[in-house]
Amino acid sequence: MTQPPGVAAGARLLLFAPGAGAPSTSAWMEGWAGRLAALGVVRRFDYPYVRAGRGRPDPQPVLVAAHREALAAARAGCAGRVVLVGKSMGGRIGCHVALEESVAALVCLGYPLVGRAGELRDAVLRALGTPVLFVQGTRDRLAPLDALERVRRQMRAPTELHVVETGDHSLLATRTWLAAHGATQADVDARVAAVVATFLAAHA
Repeated sequence: MTQPPGVAAGARLLLFAPGAGAPSTSAWMEGWAGRLAALGVVRRFDYPYVRAGRGRPDPQPVLVAAHREALAAARAGCAGRVVLVGKSMGGRIGCHVALEESVAALVCLGYPLVGRAGELRDAVLRALGTPVLFVQGTRDRLAPLDALERVRRQMRAPTELHVVETGDHSLLATRTWLAAHGATQADVDARVAAVVATFLAAHA
């Protein structure tokens, strides 16, 4: 892969994985890829089930293998330090990849801590040694903040948490909260991007 104009060959590489319900070309992914571009070379990819036009995610081993393949391909075109960024499922699978691949840091945008059956998907987090930033909304039912805090206290990896007040699983704040604080969603997103930048400056 060639580098975009003006990007140094040793620039930080951000491999950006989508969530389960939308492709890497969704408006949400496009928006965040644009914000992250200020922090390094952003590469996006889709998992096999999306490329095949299927709605149901592949089994976890297939997702992990595809993520690792995308990482290898991205590394072939960028020599900088690697950060795995993921929306929801993409962040969770990125955590599994970090157990097998050497990466500088992880950024999880809406980590899906709670599974469909209500189980905590925290084993991979406890096994991590890679620094991880969690960005979570207070309305995100897939990641109750009290449960995430308990898991974070038991993790051996360095962790940080940025909370988006009234944010949902996609980090979208409510109109009521935005109006009450004289803010826009763009302001919320800019704050998240600034937190990611500070985290990466410290760890990647």
